[in-house]
This record gives sequence, structure tokens and C-alpha cells, in this order.
Amino acid sequence: MSLRVEDWTLQAKCRGLQDELFPDGADQKRARSVCFSCPVRNECLAEALDNRIEWGVWGGLTERERRQLLRQRTDITSWTSILCPKARRVC
Repeated sequence: MSLRVEDWTLQAKCRGLQDELFPDGADQKRARSVCFSCPVRNECLAEALDNRIEWGVWGGLTERERRQLLRQRTDITSWTSILCPKARRVC
């Protein structure tokens, strides 16, 4: 099934849990557990990385983990092209 860019959020396991995905400290581990079996985890992470979203858990990564990844991989200009293969692109 092919989805438009704005439609990937409809398949997210966290849909309706937005407040719970912006926890502090130890609660981030619990929030991340929602992401690991999510069918649109890559699309979510690509959205956060491409748009430099600073807060919350996106695609299973905390804001600290995303910042570290962005610092390590300054050569990547489009995380969507890396994380969302064309065969199943929904990003």
C-alpha cells in the first residue's frame, strides 16, 4: 500500500498518545518501547531528523540520540531518502 506524506501518521502506534511521547528522563524508555514495533517507525524518525525536531521521542530515538546522530552524519541531507526505501516509500 502506498501512502501520501501526510498519511503515515495514521498508521503510527502512538496515534493519540502525543503527550506520553514527550516524557522526561527515565520515562523516555517507556515511550520508546511504543516505537519498536511501529509500522511507520522509519517515516517518523525521518520526519524528526529532516525537520530537526528537538523534543520528544520520534522513531524510537530521544532528542539526545537524534542530536548525536545528526552530529555524526552531517553528510546526509535527506534522512527520508535513507530511511524510507522507494519500494515502500510513504514519506
